[in-house]
Amino acid sequence: MRVLGIDPGLTRCGVAVISGAPGRPLDALHIGVITTLPDLPLPERLLLVERALEALMAEFEPEVVAVERVFSQHNVRSAMGTAQAAAMGFLVAARRGIPVATHTPTEVKAAVTGNGRADKAQVTAMVTRLLRLPAPPKPADAADAVAIAVCHVWRGAAQAKISAALEAAAR
Repeated sequence: MRVLGIDPGLTRCGVAVISGAPGRPLDALHIGVITTLPDLPLPERLLLVERALEALMAEFEPEVVAVERVFSQHNVRSAMGTAQAAAMGFLVAARRGIPVATHTPTEVKAAVTGNGRADKAQVTAMVTRLLRLPAPPKPADAADAVAIAVCHVWRGAAQAKISAALEAAAR
């Protein structure tokens, strides 16, 4: 399975493309961030995120897009920007007919570290080990995108098998 993981954000949007399957080694195909300048108008920032995601989709052809689920934050302005950046991932995937899954931060941490309350350092250390990377992904947004993709490979594949079995049983 090839997954594009997105840690949404307007200033820094973490992105990672990994391939793998549950119980098999994972490979990092791309790890990075999409950045936009805070002083640009919002529509231009969203367009930059959309274009960068479109380029990643064209280059890596993921089978699924996994996005960190936006949760309520105290800073409404920050939450709105995060949600708007996430929407660009949904848009680009929908345009290509690629399924999108969302995972909560707690779910991602639990999948990668075994602890839903793990800190960023623990998550980064685990993704570095799991993908056999020579150095930890930086900045943290990139490491988070890797973790989101790993979470989907491990949990999303299991959920897809359960859904398929339920559909087959219903027939």
